[in-house]
Amino acid sequence: MAATKTQTSSFSRISSAVPSSRTPGLKYGPNGTIFISSGIADLDKILGGGFPLGSLVMVMEDTEAPHHMLLLRNFMSQGLVHNQPLLYASPSKDPRAFLGTLPSPVLSKDDKSRDHDSEQEKALRIAWQYKKYFGEQKQNLDSHRDAKHEYCNDFDLRKPLERHFLSGQSIDCVSIQDSPNVATFRDQCATFLAQFPRNDGSISCTGRIAIQSFCAPQCEYSNMEWDMLSFIRSLKGMIRSSNAVAVITFPPSLLSPSSSKRWQHMADTLLSVRAIPDEDKELAKLLTGYQDMVGLLNVHKVARINTQVPVILEATTFSIKLQKRRSLILECINQAPIDGSSGSSYGTSGSCSGSSKKGVLDF
Repeated sequence: MAATKTQTSSFSRISSAVPSSRTPGLKYGPNGTIFISSGIADLDKILGGGFPLGSLVMVMEDTEAPHHMLLLRNFMSQGLVHNQPLLYASPSKDPRAFLGTLPSPVLSKDDKSRDHDSEQEKALRIAWQYKKYFGEQKQNLDSHRDAKHEYCNDFDLRKPLERHFLSGQSIDCVSIQDSPNVATFRDQCATFLAQFPRNDGSISCTGRIAIQSFCAPQCEYSNMEWDMLSFIRSLKGMIRSSNAVAVITFPPSLLSPSSSKRWQHMADTLLSVRAIPDEDKELAKLLTGYQDMVGLLNVHKVARINTQVPVILEATTFSIKLQKRRSLILECINQAPIDGSSGSSYGTSGSCSGSSKKGVLDF
């Protein structure tokens, strides 16, 4: 009987920590894992639900193109539309200016139909009703601001995030270029994460940390590889005991091979982005939809918390595309059709036949 009571009390504590369906921006997964969205619906599906709370996500940059900024922008915007506090660190002198480049969420179908009806009503209004019209327009804007957003929104990369998402929220912007050492930056992260302690109670708020180009040469500590590794290990420990997620992007080419491997080992979720040559005729023949691709994303490691069962993905390389030139989507790479006249696929130099040479693409 005592054991039964203990199990019941333990279950009640776990249940109390589970976010309700009304909690914005949280999703409950297996093994007691709670996810927050990456801001990209396709990436959430690939990772099994999103980024688990208490995990460290690292993105390896490509020096040829800033594709890592696409992931970072969606991650930050998704948190802001759910009123989740944000700590953004950048090697630029004015990191707050980067907030003006964050994408705006795309209206849902209901919102679009409602806006379409309002447009028709506007066309029927006469001059003496303008005053009333402006009042209703303000009311519609207020109702749009109070609308509940989905777990993962589609974002329009062409439209900046509305100002009301940036005002009145807890947004800390830090320039790591001005930090004389990583100890100061570590204290700033510790102060931010102290707002989201992990306990047996319900989750009232979650936080997000976004660190851009951590080992950039603009920083004074860029040559202190052991100090930076110590910071990452400390941050991972603080993140694990808090209701927050940290995303760090870094260019591995600026680190020594041994340090780069250690950084990758510290990540719970490890991703990398790579640019695609504009006019690669062989690659264009090998891949379908090559003209619509803006880059490639590789999934090297998926976070597994509270379980030892590994994740086996159907594919590890995905194409980065812009749907209608505004929304970011990820798709599995497909090989081009086989040429019936020759009996071989287009671009035989990159075929998927058994070969001792390892290719850069995963089908």
